[in-house]
This record gives sequence, C-alpha cells and structure tokens, in this order.
Amino acid sequence: MTAEQHPRRQPRETAGSPVPQEPAPASGPAPGPRLGVFDKELLDRCISCGFCLPACPTYALTGREPSSPRGRITLMRALESGDLPPDDPTLAEESSFCLGCRACEPVCPAGVQYGALLEQWRDHQWQGRGRPWIARLLMALVSRPALLRLQGLVRRHARSGRRPGAGAGAGAEAEAGAPQAARRDAPETAPGRPAEPASLLLGCVERGLYPAVSRAVRALRPEVGVPPGQGCCGALHAHNGDSAAGAALARELGERLPGTIVTTAGGCAAHLAHHLGRDRVRELSEYLELVGHRPAGRVTVGGRPARVALQDSCHLRNGLGVTRQPRELIAAVAEYVELPNAGGCCGAAGTYSMLRPADGRAVLAPKLEAIEAADVDYVVAVNPGCLRQLRQGLRRGGSRVRALHLAELLALAAREATDAKGRGQGPQTPAG
Repeated sequence: MTAEQHPRRQPRETAGSPVPQEPAPASGPAPGPRLGVFDKELLDRCISCGFCLPACPTYALTGREPSSPRGRITLMRALESGDLPPDDPTLAEESSFCLGCRACEPVCPAGVQYGALLEQWRDHQWQGRGRPWIARLLMALVSRPALLRLQGLVRRHARSGRRPGAGAGAGAEAEAGAPQAARRDAPETAPGRPAEPASLLLGCVERGLYPAVSRAVRALRPEVGVPPGQGCCGALHAHNGDSAAGAALARELGERLPGTIVTTAGGCAAHLAHHLGRDRVRELSEYLELVGHRPAGRVTVGGRPARVALQDSCHLRNGLGVTRQPRELIAAVAEYVELPNAGGCCGAAGTYSMLRPADGRAVLAPKLEAIEAADVDYVVAVNPGCLRQLRQGLRRGGSRVRALHLAELLALAAREATDAKGRGQGPQTPAG
C-alpha cells in the first residue's frame, strides 16, 4: 500500500475511551523463537490498552488499527516471532507511514519507549535497498562535513572567531546587525550559576536553509561560540534505519563541541540528549532560561502587539518534555495565542514530508486551519523541519501569516526596541 492508498477517515473514539475500529490485539509478548530485531523488554512492555490511539496522527487520518502505535507494536511482535516474513508489505508500509512523532509516549501508562522500537524496526526494515532512496541520498550528503561547510560558506550562517565561553563582550562585533538591546539585556548567567562554555549546533538543514536562525542566536547571546568543522548530529541516520551511525555521529559531535551544546532544532536536541546526556544538551529556549536571559522589546503589527502562536517540536515536547519555556519567551515579546493543536505533529517529521509528501500535507491541513482561525500574525517553530513545513503550507494557501523560528522572533523584538530607542521613544519593557 502506498502513501496515496491510505483511506482517510476520522476514528470514533475519544481520548477518554478509545474504541478501536478493528479487533484489539492480544496483550503480552508473542510466543515462539525470537528474530532478535527488538529489545525484548521494550517490546514486551506494551499492554495493548489503546490510550495511544487518540494521540496518533496516522490513526486519526485512517482509523485503522495497523496505523496506530498499538497496531504497529503488534506488527513488530509478529515480525519478531516469525509470524510475518520480513518482506511482508504491511511491515514495509507501516514502518514508513509512522511519523515517529512519539506523541504516544507521554500518554502511555506502561512507559513504552515507542521511539526506540521504531528505530530498531527501521534498522531491520530499511537495510540496503529497503531504505527510501531520498533518505539514502540525504544521509550520504550530511555524512560529508566538507559539503556542510560549503553550504554554510555560501549561505553565511553564524560564525565566531574565538573559543566558546570567552564572555559576552568578546567577539560580539563579529556578528553584523546584532541588536544592542539584545546585548544590553542579556546577563551572562542566572544568579548563583557559574559561567560555562556554550557551543551553538548549526544543524545540517538549518545552516543551509535558514542561516538567519544561527545569526539571531548570536545576536541574542554573543557568548555562545560557533566552533568550525561541525558535522551532522546523527538524528537523520537514527530516524532512517541506521541508529548505529546516528549514535557514532552524536558522540563525535559531542567531542568536537565544548561545553553545553545549544541547539535550535528540537529533533537534534532529543537525539543528542539521549546519547550525550540531558545535562550536556540544551534547546535554545532552555538555554535562555538557564542563563537568565531577559527578552528585549515587543513585536508589533500596525501599532499593536503581534499575535503569535507556537508549533511545538514533537521530539522536544514528547521526548524531552520542553513546552513551557518557548511559550514564556513568546509571551514576553508578543501576545501569545495557544493553538488547540499546538502539540500535534505538523507532518514534517524529519524526512517524512519528503518521503511521503501527501501524507505530510494531510497531517498539516488541520493545523493550517487552526492557524487561520486563530487570526495570528506569526507562528513560531522551534525546529527547522517544522519551519519548512509551515512556510510551505502557509505559502500554498496564500496565507498572510508568517512562520518564524523562535530565535528570529526574539531578535526581531530586540531590533524593534533598538529602533524605538533611536527614534527617541525610550526602551520598551517586556511583558511580565
């Protein structure tokens, strides 16, 4: 079954009482000899309760049990026990159709680590020619640091000519256009917290498609260094059937970047935190809170505070539990508007929107409707894949809403504060 062949219909269950559209599978591990694809303890943890069904975007699209986390774990068990052959077309389809958003994990009472199981499944299912050709191409490209550096030279991502943690004043002039308000209102650390080196992760996608994001981070926090020679963090490999390479790349990057790793990509943050340790990795909003950053200025539209919504990063929300910090930062510089489905996947899901564009657009569609209904001026992303997905979707629909990264919104507010001061209006005070 291809991406275009999945029937679309809404399931009838509610979050409180899931009602499967097909018979529920039996709970417990499958009997018989094991193939050795999956970690037994992880696979056996699922109790087939069904609480994951309402949280799953692909189950919402189809209402089909095999397209839910519970149904896919049933398929995993059938593969592991030999009840299904490895070349079964349903196995191939459902391992691909899954977004890997991990929305099932926070609602699971048994603590099933579905993301880890999906990686193990794809490690087996996507070997050799079983891996989609687009994924093979992208993995080959990001595995070559010289190519990553070349796109950075062309696109002019942030740079620093000093070691990380040398101080907010050192080398700040290297960043053209860094708002003075951002520097003035950005203390080195929170009270009582010692200064530590911090390195900005440029990211494979972001440094080429959205280099303004890293420049905005350096404008906001000049003490954050940008070490040269950065490679891929390995998240792309881990999500596309080569978790061993993904782990190796994460460790290699951890050795190359000194101090705290600051990342503007939720997916990279979750992957690196898993392999390097939670304390070593901070997503941007976490880091800004850690150092006591005070956002400067306000973003306005037509003389009024801008109305700004947030699209959560799935792995940042479901994998690391980070939801509060980006919302508080947005509320400090604009009127924050909570979307009813802000925590749901936008359909980007790493390479998913390229491997399965029709399904990616189907997942995105209700989110675009919610954005328009909320009458916002901006929607903020904390992941480059989400930013790309939102910008493309809004552009296709002819929307007036602009999609920005969180770093860009905060830098925009700081620039408005600087401009206001230049006009003699005095500094603006952040809300709260």
